[in-house]
Amino acid sequence: MRMQKRKEKDHPGTSILVHPPIVALLCIGIAYLLGRLIPLPFAAPAILRYIGVVLTIVGFLLGIGAFIEFQKAQTTLDPHGSTSQLVTSGIYRFSRNPIYLGFLLIVIGLPLYFGLFWGIVMAPVFIFLMNHLVIQHEEMYLERKFKETYTDYRARVRRWL
Repeated sequence: MRMQKRKEKDHPGTSILVHPPIVALLCIGIAYLLGRLIPLPFAAPAILRYIGVVLTIVGFLLGIGAFIEFQKAQTTLDPHGSTSQLVTSGIYRFSRNPIYLGFLLIVIGLPLYFGLFWGIVMAPVFIFLMNHLVIQHEEMYLERKFKETYTDYRARVRRWL
């Protein structure tokens, strides 16, 4: 009997059914539906709508910054794929998850722009879902793959901000 070498998975192991942009869109959609089904008895002041625009733009820019760093490192953005390099430069010096932070700002900002406060309510839901369905798996994978390099990085840089 020939013994086969067990090939280890070189991916985070997150469910292929879980896509971070879809999680963000679902949270935004739920915030919008809650705003229509359970409207608050007061309108959002114009300044909050402007804050919503700013949060949405900053969230988008965080994603662009992260994309640029991944391109420079020539590694994948796919949360289900195999990464070839640990990205720690650029925006990754301040947050281990700037793309997810960007999504969070959009989850809050977009509903605010439409005068809905429900994005603020959905923010902790988004954080919980991302931490448990995606980030936890990614962090275990990165620690397994990059060992001390990743644990040193994790000790220096916060998960969200």
